[in-house]
Amino acid sequence: MSAVTQPNFFLMIFKYAAVMLLLCCRCDGFGIISIPSEARARRIVVDGKAPVFSSNIKVSRRQSRSSSTLLKINTGTGVSKLSLLSPCKINLFLRIERKRPDGYHDLASLFQAIALGDTLHIEILPSSDEGELEDIFTCNMEGVPTDRTNLVLRAVDLMRKQTGFINKRFKIDLVKQVPAQAGLGGGSANAATAMFAVNELLQRPATHEQLVEWSALLGSDVTFFFSLGTAYCTGRGEVIENVSPPFSKGTKVCIVKPRDVGLSTPKVFEALDYNRLSTLNPKVMLKKYCDEGGVVVGNVEYHVNDLELPAYKLLPDLRDLRDDLKSVEGFTHVCMSGSGTSIFCIGMPKDIEKFQNTFGKRPNLQVFFTEFISRPNVSTWY
Repeated sequence: MSAVTQPNFFLMIFKYAAVMLLLCCRCDGFGIISIPSEARARRIVVDGKAPVFSSNIKVSRRQSRSSSTLLKINTGTGVSKLSLLSPCKINLFLRIERKRPDGYHDLASLFQAIALGDTLHIEILPSSDEGELEDIFTCNMEGVPTDRTNLVLRAVDLMRKQTGFINKRFKIDLVKQVPAQAGLGGGSANAATAMFAVNELLQRPATHEQLVEWSALLGSDVTFFFSLGTAYCTGRGEVIENVSPPFSKGTKVCIVKPRDVGLSTPKVFEALDYNRLSTLNPKVMLKKYCDEGGVVVGNVEYHVNDLELPAYKLLPDLRDLRDDLKSVEGFTHVCMSGSGTSIFCIGMPKDIEKFQNTFGKRPNLQVFFTEFISRPNVSTWY
């Protein structure tokens, strides 16, 4: 090898090694963004390894997927694209404590994140010399607004304002499967996921604490999704306290919802009878769940959602659905989530075929099998 070509050869080897090191490392500063390599949740139709259900039943579970398939690295400038799970939540219990002077209600609830969710694809648009660009927002679900009333775009606008990156524009595609007015926090999760994604794409100008604070400006449930996946929520729901999960990660849960039937949260609160609220102390309930999660789940005394009665008053068939699900052997905890209309059932039916025939084949129901999920830390998403 000549003296002229030898330095170029070693320089090429050095550059190659440096690039490989960057791609393999995880760091929390600028450059490579720390995205968890653990599997993300995706809805899939049950395959040959599990019972075969009708088309009404879907399964949401984690699948092994390398982080490199979920983001693209633009070396030197950080992440340029992200695809993130926008998870749902259920309320393991929900107590309404009082109506506040401002018209809101103080609540106390144990929230749990689940793998059922939407997918948010987002990328930074390149700057243009031809004038100011607009955000590009698309959604696959009919009826979902794609103007600036959508919580995703409101979250993007909020992040631009709060971080000072007012000239950044984004291309966003929201792939939804979570039904609306289900009590699962689908729209709130979309907003939280968009906030987290924008912060990552801008190389984290905001701290975790700032994201939590700002998220409360978008809605009461948005803040929960910045917890670690299990949280005791008070105030309007925006005051979060991370707690040790009463159930193990991966605990199975079935979500059953009447198809094309929803309840407006304000309407449910309007129908609330304050004389029929539970008298259980939510702090006592929280301690019971955290200390005896596997025991208390079978004790119906602690299966409390103060919004169930007004929801059933507005939609009597929902009570009948809950009662039918309570009779399914294998479900240990059956309760409505949030203000409805979803019913969550912890556990798995012992007789899958019977469950399919009774619920899965009913065209007026949506059935999702999923599981409890969590975040390993505040720097990574679900």
